[in-house]
Amino acid sequence: MKKQFAIVIFLLLVSARIMAQDSLTVINDDSLITGGPDTVLLKSYASRYDPRKALLYAAVVPGMGQVYNKKYWKLPLVYGGFFGIGYAINFYQNLYKDYRVQLFYNLNNGLEDDADFNPDDPNKYTTATLRTAVDKARRERDFWVIMMGAMYLLQIVDAHVDAHLKEFDVNPNLKVSIQPSVSRDELLGQQNSLSLVFRF
Repeated sequence: MKKQFAIVIFLLLVSARIMAQDSLTVINDDSLITGGPDTVLLKSYASRYDPRKALLYAAVVPGMGQVYNKKYWKLPLVYGGFFGIGYAINFYQNLYKDYRVQLFYNLNNGLEDDADFNPDDPNKYTTATLRTAVDKARRERDFWVIMMGAMYLLQIVDAHVDAHLKEFDVNPNLKVSIQPSVSRDELLGQQNSLSLVFRF
C-alpha cells in the first residue's frame, strides 16, 4: 500500500513539473518568455561575456582577456608581473654567462687547482667556487623561466574565471569596513581599537 502511494505521489509531481515547463518558451540560453498574456523578457548581464573568448584573447595576447572582461585595473598587474619576471631572467642569464666565462678561463689556463688561486685578484675565483656559482645562476634562471610560464597560465585562468563569474549577482548591501571601536572593562579600563565589520 505504501509503495503504491509513493508511486502515485511521484507521478503527480512529475506530471506537475512537465505541465509547468510546457507554459514556458525558451528563446535562447539567457532569455525566456512566459506563455501567458503578459510577456516577460529576461536578459542576463553575463551574456555579453563569453568565457571561451576571454580565454582565447588572453592566450593570444596576454592581458587581452582582462580587457575583454573590462577589468582594466588588472593590466598593470599582468604586465608588471611579466616585466619583473623578465628582469629576473635577464639578471640571472647575465650572471650565468659571466661566471661561465670566468670558469672557462680558469679551465683553459690550468687554474683548476685551488692552490693557484690568488686572493689579491678581486676578479678571480677558485674553480670550485665558479662551478657552484654557474650552477646556482643557471638554476635561478630556469626557475624564473618556469615562473614566466606560470604567470602566462595564471593570467589566462584569471580571464576565464572572471568571465564565468560575471553571471553571479552580488548583493549591493554586502559591505566590509573598518570602524573604530571603544570598549570599557572594569579591569583594563577604556580600550580603543579598530574592528572589521561585515554587513550581509
